[in-house]
Amino acid sequence: MHIRLLPALKGLITALVMIGVGLGLYYSNQPSDSIFQYLMYGIYAAGILWTLIAYRRSAACTGKFGDLFNQGFRCFIVVMIIMVTFTFVFSKMHPEFAEESAKAYKEALLKEKTKDKTPAEIDDEVSSYKNRYTTVLVYGAIFGYLIIGAGVTAAASAVLMRRKN
Repeated sequence: MHIRLLPALKGLITALVMIGVGLGLYYSNQPSDSIFQYLMYGIYAAGILWTLIAYRRSAACTGKFGDLFNQGFRCFIVVMIIMVTFTFVFSKMHPEFAEESAKAYKEALLKEKTKDKTPAEIDDEVSSYKNRYTTVLVYGAIFGYLIIGAGVTAAASAVLMRRKN
């Protein structure tokens, strides 16, 4: 018996694997600039490819670009929603990230030796930066996952559309 997984379910599985790997990287104290961070994008792309290839092999596939892209979209949009939610929750659970980033931002401002800003203005700017930290992180996640998901889906759909069974 063959069990057909819907694209949204494949997206859920992909997102859960990404969260698991992300937490594993975090709790193994990997530096934020570690090469392993790219593993998350590989898993994301693999989930989309899994969805597209499985659909391409199914009898329901028409072979049209829009048809293939629609299946990939259903997968990557679920991944994006879950990962954006995870990013928000994880950031809120770890306010020290905003604190560390704000500290680095203040150091950068002070290194600039901005003569047109008073110490109070710098403190206000750093406070505003810290307050916007999670929002900026979430917007970045939305944009990043959307662009990567759409790009991988479009490229893979174009390749699969041209490929013979």
